[in-house]
Parts: sequence; structure tokens; C-alpha cells
Amino acid sequence: MRRVLVGFVALVLIAAASILALRFLYPLPDISGRVASLAMKVDPSSRLGQRMMEAMREHSGKSGIVPLQRGHDALVSRLALVEAAERSIDVQYYIWHDDTSGILLLDALERAAQRGVRVRLLLDDNGVHGLDYFMAALNAEENFEIRLFNPSTVRSPKMMGYLFDFPRMNRRMHNKAFIVDGAAAIIGGRNIGDEYFQVGDDAFYIDMDVLATGAIVPETAQVFDAYWNSPSVHAVETIIDGQGDIAAFRARVESVKASEAAAAFKLDAEASASQFADGRAPLEWTDVRLVADDPVKGEGKAERQHLMIFRLGEILGGIKRNLVLVSAYFVPGRAGTDYFAALARNGLDVRILTNAMNTTDVLTVHAGYAKYRKNLLQSGVKLYELKLRGEMADENGPKLNPFGLSGASLHAKTFAVDDERIFIGSFNFDPRSALLNCEMGFLIESPSMARQVSAAFQGRLDDVAYRPELDAAGDLVWRDRLPDGKDVIHESEPGATWIKRITLTVIGLLPVEWLL
Repeated sequence: MRRVLVGFVALVLIAAASILALRFLYPLPDISGRVASLAMKVDPSSRLGQRMMEAMREHSGKSGIVPLQRGHDALVSRLALVEAAERSIDVQYYIWHDDTSGILLLDALERAAQRGVRVRLLLDDNGVHGLDYFMAALNAEENFEIRLFNPSTVRSPKMMGYLFDFPRMNRRMHNKAFIVDGAAAIIGGRNIGDEYFQVGDDAFYIDMDVLATGAIVPETAQVFDAYWNSPSVHAVETIIDGQGDIAAFRARVESVKASEAAAAFKLDAEASASQFADGRAPLEWTDVRLVADDPVKGEGKAERQHLMIFRLGEILGGIKRNLVLVSAYFVPGRAGTDYFAALARNGLDVRILTNAMNTTDVLTVHAGYAKYRKNLLQSGVKLYELKLRGEMADENGPKLNPFGLSGASLHAKTFAVDDERIFIGSFNFDPRSALLNCEMGFLIESPSMARQVSAAFQGRLDDVAYRPELDAAGDLVWRDRLPDGKDVIHESEPGATWIKRITLTVIGLLPVEWLL
């Protein structure tokens, strides 16, 4: 026993020494002398600034919003805003892919910088796989600056950073913001990648963004500045060696632009942002509140008042009639389960949509959700799990399903309260969003948008989602509506092989919920 104990202590000491050595060999850059960089204020003489100021004269203190539900509109609207930019573009994302949408937007940002627009691009280092040389090249260009959130100081293999700096690397920036000329902003759940914008024929993510102008834009810019200047953020040139390869980037741009997929995303006068720039957008003017985590969360120093989850609860206030929640990753935990259960037991209509086992892209998260299903159902909460198939048609031909088409994976993060107000943003209802990742979103006073989300749960959602229920014996079953309108009852979870069932059980027993 003594030898075992001595051996264990030796291993601990070796591991500690290795961690210290690696931190010494791969230190974070010193940012003590960095000068703060701030957002440019809206210029009333700019095209977008003029649109904002003209509208605000009629709607003082309010914000104008347009929902971006279709992937095509969401991507083209971003391209249109970049094209209209005259002074500044501030962009913040968790994931940015080297694919059609990612390259089209990087190209648009570079062209904006070349015409004198200041571009600040803040990316989470976890979500920029394969982009090091492109980022370094663009960062070297005039008017184009890129920073990385909680970057790995080891670039290959990047994941090695987790071995000696796990507490920091485990905290990610999940925020999504796209701010142009201080006059227009896009906030929502979409990252930058083809799957989020429904590019091509592959399965895509169902998601939602909102285009906003007015009073909420300067607040969004302030949050961007707080992150841009935070200690968790480092300039690309201090993390990635060399000047990159701008020739390779431009060759990649030409290749993408020549593709069939890119041809579908030409600037469109009917895109929501194009209509805004031309003064034609059907804006809804209302009260909008920005809810965001303090960036100290990325340092592991956040206290209760810094966390979005607690302020969001205060802002929402009492729920009187109904709560409709859509969350790609839903792990309520004991506290969340008790909260939703109490609402349902008090007679409120509580409906929750998340991914089914065969549409989720993170099985461990599904395991975290699965162990709370029975308790939620017993209290009267209605659960829906988006399934792979879900095509609907009627006498007028194929239709869009609620939140998107069939064959999709849910990625949206939204909830509506009392058919009066709606939240749209990056926040998933899980421990990672609540306690580890930085998040943000808009709380919008909009009965029309709130009712639209609620309406999706009234009947049609049964066609595209499984309905977990409890049978007479109290066992969990899944109701599955077929295209002919008939219901089939599954006594085991759809898509669950015996290996997956074992995996779900084991993960459910492990103390890993705080990581999900």
C-alpha cells in the first residue's frame, strides 16, 4: 500500500511539474501595455447612420427589429451590411468555418478594410480550425485586426493547450454579434458556417437571428468593446507566427466564388439588410434589452451579478400564462427541472423543444437531458424532440416546417413568454452556457414574434418532432406522427442502438453535468 501511495504522489508531482514546464514554454502574451480600442459612434452622414437617425427621430428610445429566420436571408444580410459599411465593422463569433459562407464573409470584410473601413474580428479560438494562415494574413492588412478569445498557445496540435491550461481553455466565448457603422447589428444563434445558413444540400441547423437598429446598437457595441479589450483576448500576431499567406487566401476566395453554392448568395435587394440600407425594411419598433455575460466569466472570476442567467431571470419577471423554450442543448439540471416543474404544476403551459437523439450532434449533452425527462413529464411539462424526418405537404405542395425543413438539426436558442416577449441569442439552457461559456442575446417586447414561436407548437410541431410521454404504467414512450396523420408509439428511444443506450446510462451516472 505504501508503494502504491508513493507511486501515486510521484505521478502527481510529475504531472504538476509537467504542467508548470509547459506553461513556462508556452506562455500567454503580455497584454499589460495594450491600449484599449473602442467602437466608433454612429455617423449621421453615413448611409446606415442616416437610416438609423431618421428612424429614431420617430421612435426615440426604441429599437427597430427584423427577424432573420431563413438561412439565405441571414447570410446575404450580413454580406449586404458589409457592402454598405463606411466606417466600422465589429464582428464576434464562436465558430467561423473555412467553407463557402465563411470565405465569402472573410472576403467581404477584406474588401471593406481595403476601402478604409476599420474591421475588428473577434473569434473564439476553438472554432477557427484550419484558419491560422488566413487569419494571420488578413490581420497583417491595413484596417483589419483579428483577436482570439482564450487561445491555445500551442497551435499544433491546438488541443494540447487543454493539457496544461484546462481551467482557462474550458471557458469559451459563445457570443454572436455583427455590428456595422454603429447603426445596425445582427444578433442570434448562428455561427459562421454553411450548416447554419443552409448552404448546399447537406443537413443544416435550424436557427434564428435578428437584425436590429436604434437604441440597442450602441449597447451591443459596448459589450463588444468589453470583450475586445478583456484579458481573455489576444491579438492574432501574438499567438500565430508569421504573416500568413494572403495569396493562398485570395486563391481560396476565387475558388469559392466560382462554386455553384456561392452563386446562390449574390447580393439581393430583397434581403432584410438591403431593405434596411435602402429605407424599405418593415421594422418593428419596440423595447429591446441586451443581456450578456460579463467577459470576466472567461477568466473564471465571474460572480453572480456578472452572469447572464441570473440577470435574465430578473429581466423576464413573473411568467403568468405560458413559456415556450427552444434550445439545441437542453440540460436543465435539478434546479431547472424544479423550476419548470413548478410552473407546470401551477397551471402554466410549459413547452420545450430540443434535439432528439438522432439529430443532436453531442450525445453527452443528450445524456444530460435524458435523465430529467420523466420528472419534467410527470409535472406536466410538454416535451418535443426534433426528429430527422419531418416533411410536410398539403394540397398546395411542400411547406416549410416549424423552425425549418426536415432533416435538420436544431441549433436555435429562443424562448417566448406569455405571448408577449421573446429572447433570441446564443444561450442554450445547459450548465455550460450558464456557468462556463460567455453568452449574449436580445430580450424583445414583441407579441407578434412571441406568438409566432408559440404557434409553431400548436399542432404542426407534432409532424416534425417526437413527443416523449408517460404511458399508463409510468414508463417513457415516444409518440411519432407519420405523414398520413397516424400516430405510432415507440417503446424505446428512436435512434437509440444498444451501444447508445449504454452510453447514455453511463454518462448519466458520471459527475460531468457541469461540463455539458
